[in-house]
Amino acid sequence: MQYAKQYSIPRIVIGATQSGSGKTTIVTGLLAALRERGLKVQSFKVGPDYIDPGYHKLASGRAAHNLDTWLTPEQTVPAIFAAACEGADIAVVEGVMGLYDGGRKGVSSTAAVAKLLDAPVLLVIDAKSMGASAAAIAQGFREYDQTVQLAGVILNRLGSDTHETMIREAMTAIGIKVYGALRRNEELKLPERHLGLLPVQENEEQQVVCRMGQAVGRQLDLEALLRLAESANPLNVQKLFSGDEQRPTVCRIGVAQDEAFSFYYPTSLKVLNRLGAELVSFSPLRDNSLPAVDGLFIGGGFPEMFAAQLAANQALRQEIREKAAAGMPIYAECGGYMYLMDSLQDFAGAVHAMAGVFPGRAVMTKKLQMVGYVEAVLTQDALLGHQGTRLHGHEFHFSVEQDMAGKKRPFSFTKLRNNVTYGAGQQYENVLGSYLHLHFAGCPEAAKSFVDYCLAWKLGKKERE
Repeated sequence: MQYAKQYSIPRIVIGATQSGSGKTTIVTGLLAALRERGLKVQSFKVGPDYIDPGYHKLASGRAAHNLDTWLTPEQTVPAIFAAACEGADIAVVEGVMGLYDGGRKGVSSTAAVAKLLDAPVLLVIDAKSMGASAAAIAQGFREYDQTVQLAGVILNRLGSDTHETMIREAMTAIGIKVYGALRRNEELKLPERHLGLLPVQENEEQQVVCRMGQAVGRQLDLEALLRLAESANPLNVQKLFSGDEQRPTVCRIGVAQDEAFSFYYPTSLKVLNRLGAELVSFSPLRDNSLPAVDGLFIGGGFPEMFAAQLAANQALRQEIREKAAAGMPIYAECGGYMYLMDSLQDFAGAVHAMAGVFPGRAVMTKKLQMVGYVEAVLTQDALLGHQGTRLHGHEFHFSVEQDMAGKKRPFSFTKLRNNVTYGAGQQYENVLGSYLHLHFAGCPEAAKSFVDYCLAWKLGKKERE
């Protein structure tokens, strides 16, 4: 990153006391309400979650971006923020879990990101089944870290006017401003599945988003919230990319994008593009052949929910297998990794043939197998770098690998939370896959290695022809 520049960006962070407090519903509604006012609003999500940003985009009309101090260096977070805010009138940041929760020692917590952005914070409190105790909770959050700009609260799931008055009076007594009070409303609930909310790609609930916007527009003090956002100090930010000029296009990378594969960070893809990769979308669900590309990126998603359809597309599975055998660079994360295995067993126990690039079977379980940050080290040279390359990533999956005993692993993963280390992933020719999710803004050298592999394949293909 290059020189610092000062940005004046009205901004607000929406945190909460804990997961399940209603942050996503309130933020989605706020984005819709501000957009209805004619504002260009840019949204962000703290942490690695891919699904909530989809609802943000549905409400705001702009792609949401993730802010994460483990997946990317701390100094990169404000740079990603400022770059995404170009042309926006206001930025709204949705937190993760509770305000002070994150990885080990609070890494990538909402509080940590709010301080990096020098942004005021509103705390969402699920006030169902409590009265004045809500004020005690708010006071505790305010006092816990006084370097966090906790400006006020949003009360959620209130039962009546009396309920609201009781809590407002308690907040007034301790000098905490209430910026909104939302009633319980089951009609605003978004559908869920095993990894969280149902992705927007499968469930474009525009009517629900509109209802959220209407509810938030009525029950939040939008004028006060806008004044608060505008009170944020100018932000000194480094440039996100090291050069003003984009590298000329040197290769084409096919990116799997459909209902089964949708987990990509927009800035991460932009890094590949800046490094000279033209990105071309394709669908493993519907396309019978690959586009003319020099490499593939198959990200995460829900292949288990579309396993029969993926299996039925035999032509594409065979072509991917043949390209892999011929040496085409292919990088696969989580759901993409499962797709490249021999087979996938769904939640009902049915087994479906997959691409067959890697041996083994991905077996869905009812129990979450892994969630959390990991440090990944390459145990051998691969398309993301040389042996010994260290990468910061995230795992979140319900599946396990079967028939993999004794297999050599290209990665060694170490869990951030407890330092447990284990072998992970598979490599075949120039194909690399694992349960790891990366953000290329946090490891541009790995992105460049991937692009360079694709360029080498392209040049080698010309020589072979």
